[in-house]
Amino acid sequence: MRTDKELRRVVTDADAQNISRVEELSYELKVADVMARNVQTVTPDMQMIEVLELFRRTRISGAPVISNGKMIGIVSMEDLVRAMERGNTHARVRSYMTADVTTMHSYDSVVTALETFARTGVGRFPVVDETDQLVGILTKGDITSGTLKALQEDYQEEEVRRYRASHLFEDIVSDRTSLILRYHIKPRDYVHGGQASSYIKRALLRLGANAQLARRCGIAIYEAEMNLIIHTTLGGVIWVEIESNQISMATIDDGPGIADVTLARKAGWSTATADVREMGFGAGMGLKNIERCVDEMTIESKVGEGTRLDMKILLLPEESFRETS
Repeated sequence: MRTDKELRRVVTDADAQNISRVEELSYELKVADVMARNVQTVTPDMQMIEVLELFRRTRISGAPVISNGKMIGIVSMEDLVRAMERGNTHARVRSYMTADVTTMHSYDSVVTALETFARTGVGRFPVVDETDQLVGILTKGDITSGTLKALQEDYQEEEVRRYRASHLFEDIVSDRTSLILRYHIKPRDYVHGGQASSYIKRALLRLGANAQLARRCGIAIYEAEMNLIIHTTLGGVIWVEIESNQISMATIDDGPGIADVTLARKAGWSTATADVREMGFGAGMGLKNIERCVDEMTIESKVGEGTRLDMKILLLPEESFRETS
């Protein structure tokens, strides 16, 4: 598990060249993919001794407190210890539970969850869906188990798909061959945030790109994709052209535009609303992380008209997609 300092720092040039599959999965996987769905709950009128027995029997260390179908708090092993130290094991749950509960959304990415764990120091989060209904609970252990499971599941199927796609540039004879991918991104569509970047990264792997190249593209597109979701009024388009010697990427939207592009490129600067920040987005590191992962980045923007972000990665000879002339 990465430390708080590591989670908060900017992706450097060296990092972009040495991104592990586990780090990549933290962008791809959603909380819904790794959370525990069989949630044990308690009521505010239960005695702490009953909670102790529930924790012992089910081998858990925390549970949401439900009253009249709504979550009103969470009780943890730490709360049990406090009750036992005071000799109050017959006290009601409402006396020891934490009422101010931070929740996680099922559509949040795992990397967002990791950042929230590091920032808050909390051991577990109740998970709610788009309607704020309790659907699961998330611990760091769930993230570890879910990531390991994902690593096991995608290995064999990716090998087959990668072999089939890697021959694309060999089988087509032309003076210049390119593959163009386009994705339409909707504004505020956090449920599908990161989906396009995941598709693009997988396409690159299947075409024969090495893992580090695909991960650099994946992170750059992820940050650009989230910018479309967070900041645009009508959403936008992600455009990727894959050639044998370079990968060109762009995002295009119709507004609201950036007033000061130079300021926007500075680390930590963001126009994200308070609601977006509460969801774990809008930290102002997106453009800086993109810049670290690509060879060229340009931004053209006019207030009220829109923004175009262009990115390019130039391929080394050993990275080039094979092409028949």
